[in-house]
Amino acid sequence: MDPTDPAAVLAGLIRCPSVTPRDGGALALLEALLAGQDFAVDRPVFSEAGTEPVENLFARLGEAGPHLVFAGHTDVVPPGDVADWSQDPFAAAIVGGEMIGRGAVDMKGGIAAFLAAVARHLRKHGAPRGRLSFLITGDEEGPAVNGTQKLLDWARARGERFDACLVGEPTNPDALGDMIKIGRRGSLSGEVRVAGVQGHVAYPHLADNPVRSAVQIAEALMATPLDGGTGVFQPSNLEITAIETGNASVNVIGARCSIFFNVRFNDLWTVDGLKAELAERVAAGAASAHLRPGREAAGYDLVWRERPSEAFSTGGGTGTKGAALTEALVAAITEKTGRRPQLSTSGGTSDARFIKDHCPVIEFGLVGKTMHMSNERVALSDLEGLTEIYEAFIARWFAANA
Repeated sequence: MDPTDPAAVLAGLIRCPSVTPRDGGALALLEALLAGQDFAVDRPVFSEAGTEPVENLFARLGEAGPHLVFAGHTDVVPPGDVADWSQDPFAAAIVGGEMIGRGAVDMKGGIAAFLAAVARHLRKHGAPRGRLSFLITGDEEGPAVNGTQKLLDWARARGERFDACLVGEPTNPDALGDMIKIGRRGSLSGEVRVAGVQGHVAYPHLADNPVRSAVQIAEALMATPLDGGTGVFQPSNLEITAIETGNASVNVIGARCSIFFNVRFNDLWTVDGLKAELAERVAAGAASAHLRPGREAAGYDLVWRERPSEAFSTGGGTGTKGAALTEALVAAITEKTGRRPQLSTSGGTSDARFIKDHCPVIEFGLVGKTMHMSNERVALSDLEGLTEIYEAFIARWFAANA
């Protein structure tokens, strides 16, 4: 397989059925391609109680100097009903100039493009004056427990230090060059477990309907905006995702009710500060009497879900590592597409939330319109275009950090 051909590399990766947390041979393929370009490759496996072991890959070239790392994941979401696909989701069929397959966009295409860009750079210019690494996990689409975070800690324990990171997630909404992600909103999830007293609906004075309290609490959580946004981030947003009682009977007042919610928040908040704010709102809602006149405050438990993430952005003033990273990528995109990309913090979370604690990180990849969909696909012209952008970016970043 020619490592300079991103379509060939992507086809090979798609044909590895790496549905999370299975590897399906994807990392072995990457290891062979990278080892053939003189990268030293490690494939650590991480696990912990209650989770399946996950294979990861760290490949490095060079011994000293500025260190650029490319991060991504080979695991993919399940294809769903194969009957909804026009082609086998793991066949990498090409139809009408597009390659169809699970992971084509999210994000085996990004990995294939960066690997091809590196191979082209090495053939034209030789090894860069510095260090170049691949940090690839098989646990991004899953619980993200045995992947990037552990791999970063593993690398640090072995003396690895990174100066900048590019994550190859699909970032463009419509066309290649539209958008770079320079940060991500934070994410915090919780559950309010409201206590009631079970009873007959015809005798409500003998019961205490937890749904009434839940409605008040939900209103208290959502009624007042958390903020108006910042120059980099859109306003923080709380969504109630479910209200459940477990009670299917129409003539019984249930004994309990749970409210589930998630907040995507900007850099005006920390996780701890947001928890305090939401705890106050829940308490106020539980004490409200407009649906429960004459009642004491409702009993409840506020339970926070594991693994919240803080908001972050990569930037800084002229001369900082973050600014230099962004400037090199913007220049490469403008050179190859004629577009000046929007610098955005929109969307969900990614493994960049772990990488930010080790070095400046930004994200740029393919157009994301078909990610996680049936018939996920990438235009071969976009795959080649991304490879050219990455190649120009590699040259610019090492030149700026020489």
